[in-house]
Amino acid sequence: MEIIKTVDLSKRYGALSAVDSINLTINKGEIFGLLGPNGAGKTTTLMMLSSLLKPTSGTATVNGFDVLKQSEQVRESIGMVFQDPSSDPVLSAYDNLKLHALLYDVPLKSIDAKISQVLSLVDLEKRKHDLVKTFSGGMRRRMEIARGLLHEPRIFFLDEPTLGLDPQTRDHIWQYIKTLAEKIQMTIILTTHYMEEAEKLCDRIAIIDQGKIVALDSPANLIRAIGGDIVQLRGVVNTDAVKKLPFVRDIRESDHSYYLSVENAAQNLQKLLAVAGTIDFVAVHSPDLKDVFLRYTGRAMREEEGDLAGHLRNINRVLERK
Repeated sequence: MEIIKTVDLSKRYGALSAVDSINLTINKGEIFGLLGPNGAGKTTTLMMLSSLLKPTSGTATVNGFDVLKQSEQVRESIGMVFQDPSSDPVLSAYDNLKLHALLYDVPLKSIDAKISQVLSLVDLEKRKHDLVKTFSGGMRRRMEIARGLLHEPRIFFLDEPTLGLDPQTRDHIWQYIKTLAEKIQMTIILTTHYMEEAEKLCDRIAIIDQGKIVALDSPANLIRAIGGDIVQLRGVVNTDAVKKLPFVRDIRESDHSYYLSVENAAQNLQKLLAVAGTIDFVAVHSPDLKDVFLRYTGRAMREEEGDLAGHLRNINRVLERK
């Protein structure tokens, strides 16, 4: 059963197309990921689906409500965790959540119980009376996830939920997201540029590049479609000779390396290297989402693209505590 649908959804700023005719159908209870580098159009898409940004053209319905004509009902249907911190650092976690509950007309008699419930879900109940400015980045993100769940939305938007966090905290938040999907049967739409995050969490992903969806399927199906093994070569590569080899399915160049999709690399690697040219570096691995992204966009996506933004946000969090 579909719960979100877009038809030719677009957002333009003058001659720039931030989102270009996106068509999506997302099902109830699905964990759906928008995967792509910074500036690809992921956040802009979420902002339109949440009715916070008006589309230039096209339509979108969320929980059966039109994002333009029924924006109030759309907002009642969703919870959202923004890419940047949006909680008040000089209030406690409890006060942040109570304010949110009042804004969403949560019945007064049930507010305390609901706050305890969602803080328990993200393992923060013992810190509910502490000021948010004393929280680490991961704790603040978990608290904002709890806040977004307080009014029991049918759909939960997570915009780069683990951006800039350390690997251990990132793993914990991944587990919370999985728990939400399993226990609450909530539809979750997340944006990310972390390949591992998309592969672990999402039932399906849409790879978005320069405002367009260039691939859409389950992570397993996208990886399976690559086929064979991936051989990375660095050096003076004779691409003409390599392309003639019958066991080489595809070849892409990115970041001074060539990435080849090769049938049975263990058996054919020596034959490949015999004609490949002057090779300084060789690596072989099974295909993953990084290879899928390279196949569909023509370039690799480096996770450090988002790390700088994450570091800047962490600096801001430190300054807020002073």
